[in-house]
Amino acid sequence: MNIDWLHDPCRLPDAGSAAAARARQACLTKPPGSLGALETAAVTLAGLQGAERPSLGRVWISVFAGDHGVAEEGVSAFPQAVTGEMLRNFARGGAAISVLARELDATLEVVNLGTVNDPGPLDGVRRAYIAAQTANATLAPAMTPAQFEAALQAGHDSVHAARAAGANLFVGGEMGIGNTTAAAALACGLLDVAPDLLAGAGTGLDGPGIVRKAAVVQRALALHREAATPLEWLRRVGGFEIAALAGAYVAAAQCGLPVLVDGFIATAAALAAVRVQPGCRAWMMFSHCSHERGHARLLAALEAEPLLDLGLRLGEASGAALAVPLLRLACALHGGMATFAEAGVSEA
Repeated sequence: MNIDWLHDPCRLPDAGSAAAARARQACLTKPPGSLGALETAAVTLAGLQGAERPSLGRVWISVFAGDHGVAEEGVSAFPQAVTGEMLRNFARGGAAISVLARELDATLEVVNLGTVNDPGPLDGVRRAYIAAQTANATLAPAMTPAQFEAALQAGHDSVHAARAAGANLFVGGEMGIGNTTAAAALACGLLDVAPDLLAGAGTGLDGPGIVRKAAVVQRALALHREAATPLEWLRRVGGFEIAALAGAYVAAAQCGLPVLVDGFIATAAALAAVRVQPGCRAWMMFSHCSHERGHARLLAALEAEPLLDLGLRLGEASGAALAVPLLRLACALHGGMATFAEAGVSEA
């Protein structure tokens, strides 16, 4: 595998810009800390963007789609054909993330990494086709080394396209029937925890369905228990879109582009990315805690404090997109409020 680029160094946030932003927050016409997480977000973005007054005028959203062989184990409430059908829906602008991207005036890139009912070339969908689906991870490694390399590269390429377009925030999303099973298996492998702690309802499984899903994850873990590295866990039990997200997160940190992490699947990819390249953690902000079982545990493992908790479990980068206005308002407050001196207001 030619994935040496994963180990190239990540950039460091600009400590000077973060310090200047922190000093500005202390002078604004409000009690110290009264805007809570909004203050922290503004200071974090200042350090990541290298600007005392950060902005989020150019947001880039990449949604990676790919099918999973493990879907044949009956781990989803929806048929596998939905992945390809949703690609058409993305292309037509009818998906939730399509609506949100329009409202945010964000660039939306949809990437087809491989579906069992391949819709072929579609306007508005980048074709980076690897295979119709991954292998069933309960029977074999999900990806061959070549497929794994291609999936990681797809994420890398999206980040560099975003950077070339002048984006100042990267948001990654996913679509793929069966991918909460793959994400749960990946997270269990990385954290060494039992599947019943992380396997959840996904697209809407009932109680017996969740039990069956946890058993499927356990079979995959047993088959690949010799996986010795985070990269091997990602290759053996992950998915094309999960690997693409992990590659994107590493690439973003290497080129100095802040990322906003979405829900359970995106966070599993983020955990893998951090295990491979610890320096990329500094470039991650976390949008929300989803309703999917296990997401809070993944966030805790990453010492992440999400901005929202709305009971979401859609994926597609939808939760992250919903957090963008909050971050934009944090930047507006940080840059637009008067200081005590400017307003002639007495400080405490």
